[in-house]
Amino acid sequence: MSFVPVIGKSIKTQLEDREETILSPFAALNKNSSGRHVEEEEEMADIRLPFQRDRDRITHSKTFRRLKHKTQVFLAPTGDHYRTRLTHVLEVSQIARTIASALCLNEPLTEAIALGHDLGHTPFGHAGEVTLNDLHPSGFRHYVHSLRVVDFLENKGKGLNLTFEVRNGIVRHSKGRNDILPKDKSECAVTLEGQVVRLADIIGYVNHDLDDALRAGILEEKDMPADIMKVVGNRHSKRIGTMVRDLIIETLAADDGDLHISEGMLDALTALRKFLYERVYTYYRVHNEFVKAQRIVRDLYNYFMENGILRIRDREWEYGAKGEGWSDEKVAHRKVCDYVAGMTDRYALNLYQHIFLPEPWSVK
Repeated sequence: MSFVPVIGKSIKTQLEDREETILSPFAALNKNSSGRHVEEEEEMADIRLPFQRDRDRITHSKTFRRLKHKTQVFLAPTGDHYRTRLTHVLEVSQIARTIASALCLNEPLTEAIALGHDLGHTPFGHAGEVTLNDLHPSGFRHYVHSLRVVDFLENKGKGLNLTFEVRNGIVRHSKGRNDILPKDKSECAVTLEGQVVRLADIIGYVNHDLDDALRAGILEEKDMPADIMKVVGNRHSKRIGTMVRDLIIETLAADDGDLHISEGMLDALTALRKFLYERVYTYYRVHNEFVKAQRIVRDLYNYFMENGILRIRDREWEYGAKGEGWSDEKVAHRKVCDYVAGMTDRYALNLYQHIFLPEPWSVK
């Protein structure tokens, strides 16, 4: 169905009408959004709907830009073609949008959730997350911290003031090694768009982590499990396409407002994820770097707890004032955790070198 602008009717109203006309009954509509934490006057509200604004706020944020220097699986890779956290979220966004389009769901909402889902990741990937979880008294989960980033830390402490639907999709995207399709719906996002991102995240990382492991020589083609490859395919693009197609076809056939995958594909996807945990994520070369990264994060965290936060200004490191309430250990932990979690890999490495390694000098 083509969209013909109507003279005398606002673009916003026409966009809302188009959503109601062409999207699935299971899609989330902008006009039905539960809104933002703080009501605000929408800039360019005549041409951008709320979910579009959320997507734009995320892509223009500083935290989003820092993802290009954060680890996906391989720490500080020297090759130009290994994934980073930024390329991961872009690949997840592409997969999720393909699914959302075929299911007639809300693409801007899907894209906003996908682009924002990993904003809370630490330097050095899961090595940093595990370490901060051990050090912070309340624990640390990257998906919870992603919500903290968009609610409180971005925009100079004002947050991005995103809609409920985007925030909910971000905090509910993670699955760890739990069921790919959870039976407990309380684990899922309230929108189908958010649930799509969760599955797109799995499809994305099992495929690109496999691709990177082959590139790194950790795996060879002969190592690939034949029974899994028979189901999903023997090429990177083929595997993604097969998984996405299966999800779309099974969900359209069920037409019940839930996501569905065929039993054979679900078994293959689960087995492929298990294979990666056993052969890639715990591989000794990956694990050894993981241990080194943990030490960096742990040493920086403990140093800041004792001495206050060290920042760089005008190319020189200097201590920031500990600030009001710093004597409260709970406040100190929160400030240090936020600071360390926001670092890129290279920032953390440079800071570690400055604090803990001797620098050459000469007497003039």
